[in-house]
Amino acid sequence: MSKALPDEREVFRSATAGEPAQPSPPVAITMDAILLLAFMWFAYFLNYCDRQAVFAMFPSLKTDLAMTDQQLGLTGTVFLWVYAFGCPVAGHIGDRISKRILVVLSLIIWSLVTVATGFARSGLDLLSLRAAMGISESLFMPVAIALTASAFAPALRSRSIAILTTAQIAGTVVGSWFGGWMADRGAWRGAFFVLGGIGLLYATPYFLFLRRMRVDDGSLQKVKGEPFRLVSLVRISTYQILCVVFPVFVFGLWLLYGWLPSFLHDKFSLSQSEAALNAALFLQGSTAVGLLGGGFLADMLLRLTKASRYWLMIMSLILCAPSLHAIGSCESLQALRFAAVAFGLSSGLFMGNIFPAAFEVVPKNSRATAVGILNLFGGLMSGFATLFGGLWKSTLGIDGLMTLTAIAYFAAGLLLIYGVYRLFPNDYRIADYAD
Repeated sequence: MSKALPDEREVFRSATAGEPAQPSPPVAITMDAILLLAFMWFAYFLNYCDRQAVFAMFPSLKTDLAMTDQQLGLTGTVFLWVYAFGCPVAGHIGDRISKRILVVLSLIIWSLVTVATGFARSGLDLLSLRAAMGISESLFMPVAIALTASAFAPALRSRSIAILTTAQIAGTVVGSWFGGWMADRGAWRGAFFVLGGIGLLYATPYFLFLRRMRVDDGSLQKVKGEPFRLVSLVRISTYQILCVVFPVFVFGLWLLYGWLPSFLHDKFSLSQSEAALNAALFLQGSTAVGLLGGGFLADMLLRLTKASRYWLMIMSLILCAPSLHAIGSCESLQALRFAAVAFGLSSGLFMGNIFPAAFEVVPKNSRATAVGILNLFGGLMSGFATLFGGLWKSTLGIDGLMTLTAIAYFAAGLLLIYGVYRLFPNDYRIADYAD
């Protein structure tokens, strides 16, 4: 028996006036859900270790593989753009076959690609393998997010996704450190062998757990009326806005990830190691705090408004804007560190809520596809962030590009406010009815 379609005015009050549409039922956390999160976290951690290790090896790769600076830059762009186009395809597949099988298959394939990278003999070999890495890793992320979300009640969804996303930060730090550490010892090939080997070994317990897991993964479910079509998802108005603001957000994120070390090196005459440490320590550390805090806060505020995740993303964009401008304009290293911490704390609010927010307005059986499409736009824009930084470094400057991006952040926040008031209530009630 289908549930009644909730009244739009009731949902609007819940979304904007701080009045819950109906009392929240008690929330229980199963052991399967906790174990699922732990298993998914480590797989996601390996995912980022394998993709990020290469960036710490550029001097060794330039010497051993005779790569040019342009080819080294393409190691990021090729991966991100192939990954971006693969994500919606992976999400589409993940909403039609077992998500449990797909995440394990992705782990095995990207681990084999990682091992193969250790055998690269030329720059072309490496770039081809980076493209293969983009394809194999794109199979994982949309499905992993959807599978984790399905394991937790809506009132716990932001914090579960936030905890999962900390694996991205940990993997970035550990993968970069390990890749650089091995490269300094003339064993950069060994780094890929070790990382890939760990992934292949982990695939067995990962598969065995997922096979016996009792959490519903939402696979192969049908929406009333007709099978899911991509165009139906894209027509959801609130989701359209998310597809605009998410790329704006990740542009600024990857502008910092790609160019902040170089910016610190040039502006404050730091060594490469000092610049990398300052860029990672203050930005990534504070992002982890903001990520976890934003996840827990969104779930707490869900008792007051169904749009809690959207309001926190709005706050994130508006607070990130001056922080991003300050990073580019600070005249002292101490002030820049403070601005980086402010940006990290604010950006974490967005990172922990973007996908749970999308799940508020899309059908349950379309979640993996929804993540895939968001990653398509986000991945394409990420590649442009690193590209534009290189193209405009000597003209507009990295600081000028940060200021323009800050303005775009503020505009994205205003657009999201419009979406919450004008579009979210109706999209929320329709998605809630469909589920």
